[in-house]
Amino acid sequence: MRTTALMSTAAPRSLRPTVIDRRDLRPDDVDVRVTHCGVCHSDLHALASAGPAAGLVPGHEFVGEVVAVGSDVTSFAPGDAVAVGNIVDSCGTCTMCLRSQENSCLEFPTLTYGGRDRIDGSTTLGGYSGRYVVRDSFVYHRPASLDPAGVAPLMCAGITVWEPLRTNGVGEGTRLGIVGLGGLGHLAVRLGHALGADVTVFTTSEGKATDALRLGASRVVVSTDPEAMAAAAGSLDLVIDTVSVEHDLTPYLRVLDLDGTLCSLGYLGPISIKTMDLLLGRKRLTSSGSGGHRWTQDLLDFCGAHGVTADVELVPAADVDVALDRLARNDVRYRFVLDLADIDAELA
Repeated sequence: MRTTALMSTAAPRSLRPTVIDRRDLRPDDVDVRVTHCGVCHSDLHALASAGPAAGLVPGHEFVGEVVAVGSDVTSFAPGDAVAVGNIVDSCGTCTMCLRSQENSCLEFPTLTYGGRDRIDGSTTLGGYSGRYVVRDSFVYHRPASLDPAGVAPLMCAGITVWEPLRTNGVGEGTRLGIVGLGGLGHLAVRLGHALGADVTVFTTSEGKATDALRLGASRVVVSTDPEAMAAAAGSLDLVIDTVSVEHDLTPYLRVLDLDGTLCSLGYLGPISIKTMDLLLGRKRLTSSGSGGHRWTQDLLDFCGAHGVTADVELVPAADVDVALDRLARNDVRYRFVLDLADIDAELA
């Protein structure tokens, strides 16, 4: 079917409406009318990596409604409220897929955009579009009670912090630290608080203290203050570090108690740690990325039950370049979301 998508041009970070073709439904496919799609830092990186080449359609955290389903689909029906994240297929047979960790598929999962379709070999085009056709195993039931724009970022930023919260058993009484208060961090605070944790936010900006407390933090530590960091030493069970640029992890190992865990999520480059900083107090260093089917649906169900969504700034599709430019300057609290509900109006 034909749909309108926001596709990259030769100009840096410039997207223009372009008519594209989505595949005909396979037996296990779901046709989704996209209404909202989050704007992620990954989109910026992908557009920068594409360079002067055109043809990229970003977007990997979107929500909408089912338009039609393939002949073998039984879990969804037209009109259902749904959400889709950053992967749209996997091998389904490796040890990771069999554990519902499709995000760690040993054959590498098919990405929502810039990936390779496992059936026809075509390059996937993302959710900055009016429609998306996706395998039913990678479509999720979305709580219709929640603001759809606020749900969209849950499918990337939300699940990225949710999986380590769940797998580390965060709940009542957990002493949780969150480093950074951006797209990932603000959701980690809100979700941690909803789980019953006592949340401490570490930030370099004193100006974010009010927001951190509003989101559910019990206290805020300015990480550039040596006395404040020293006072926090040995006080936490789990620290989730969401900072996306290279930085020293040692101070956050030192705020952990015996057998505490530091989960580094934001920065994807090489890191350097002294073994002694892990040895003293039996500290653990781990990471996580996105999430498989089990934890993704678990997140949406939890958010529906507890009324949790992201803080977003809704942007008309026509202003996507403005949103990307502002995101590049970190001028957003805390996630841009594109309104795509009418992008296909001219095709109707």
